[in-house]
Amino acid sequence: MFTRRPRLRRCKVIRPYSSVTTRAPEDDPKSAGLDPEVPDRIWKQVERLYATGVQPGIQLCIRRRGQVILHRAIGHAHGNGPDDKKNPSRTLLTPATPICIFSASKAITAMLIHHLDDEGLLHVDDRVAHYIPEFAQQGKEWITLRHVLTHRAGISVVPSEYNKPELLGEQDLILRLLCEAEPSSRAGGRLAYHALTGGFILGAIIERVTGKPIRQVLDEVVRTPLGLKDFDYGIAPERLDEVATNYYTGPNAPWPISRVPHQSLGMSFRKATELSNSPAYLTGVVPSGNIIGTADEACRFFEMMRNGGELDGHRVFSKRTVDRAITETAFLEMDFSLLLPIRYGSGLMLGGKGLSPFGPNTRRAYGHLGFINIMVWADPQRELSAALMTTGKPFISRHLLPLWGLLSAISKGIPTT
Repeated sequence: MFTRRPRLRRCKVIRPYSSVTTRAPEDDPKSAGLDPEVPDRIWKQVERLYATGVQPGIQLCIRRRGQVILHRAIGHAHGNGPDDKKNPSRTLLTPATPICIFSASKAITAMLIHHLDDEGLLHVDDRVAHYIPEFAQQGKEWITLRHVLTHRAGISVVPSEYNKPELLGEQDLILRLLCEAEPSSRAGGRLAYHALTGGFILGAIIERVTGKPIRQVLDEVVRTPLGLKDFDYGIAPERLDEVATNYYTGPNAPWPISRVPHQSLGMSFRKATELSNSPAYLTGVVPSGNIIGTADEACRFFEMMRNGGELDGHRVFSKRTVDRAITETAFLEMDFSLLLPIRYGSGLMLGGKGLSPFGPNTRRAYGHLGFINIMVWADPQRELSAALMTTGKPFISRHLLPLWGLLSAISKGIPTT
């Protein structure tokens, strides 16, 4: 009996690669203590990843010792998805194209929480109900901010009937639904990734303790000191066309693997991708999932983190604040939403010696992943910060080996110090 092979949803791979590659200014690798050939060797791996056809657009920015050693983009921002018409009007992706960083937003929101702890406006070990009294329902009165930051609050998934774009403009309704929800496990117990829920709780607390919209807090604490143009929750409606389109690519995952996104997102990858391109998502405020910016901006944020909270003479966070966020809370423990062993800090993911989101031998690295192959991180051992932005949303596909090859090229090409 013959079985049909799953359809591989691919974009058109354009050759030569140089015709769809754009570069921003880069510093001399020698000024960062590197062999001059290192950036091009890393970029060859980016081209291998692009050649799989499941990543319509890729941005990569790497800093080493504060020097921008690689800052390029390949592919298209619009018009080259698997379902786009045969002869579309394609728009090149450039290093300046805004891209949604999805769950990597969690790291930034978490740092705002840690900053407000440092300012004395809250404490991460306080109960959520101290700031949101109506949250103390269904046995959730014991949940602390730290439980939310470390994915142990037991509120990992919103019921699927509530995963609708139009709800994103109803922040009060979202908060009410979370307050009324029954936890799936006791506070502080099972580790289960909170893909969307935790961010809405933390965002509401930020607004209540500061008396300001979370966008204003992000601007005052991060964007203005770092001189970032974008890097905000959502984007202005008049700029929607500037944001790179996300595409559902690769084969459909077979059961039971196909259940993984339902456990973490409450929906399929296809539906999540469609939602991510909706105006409601791109212009709303989703503290755990819709910061929009460039690889350079995300890399600049993590360069600041690597420098202990300071960059170019601007103090953003105290070193104590950074250290608290990256202190290990989950020691390669099984995450029951992602079904993977993960090391967590308090709001950030941590690297590892072998299995790591940031490549091999990256135990001291920290950062976050974004849906699904977005990686933003700092690696103090290598004196580097990096941001890999991708617009294809494959789950399990032929891209995994080239992706690991790219992360390995970065780890091996930039030595530890």
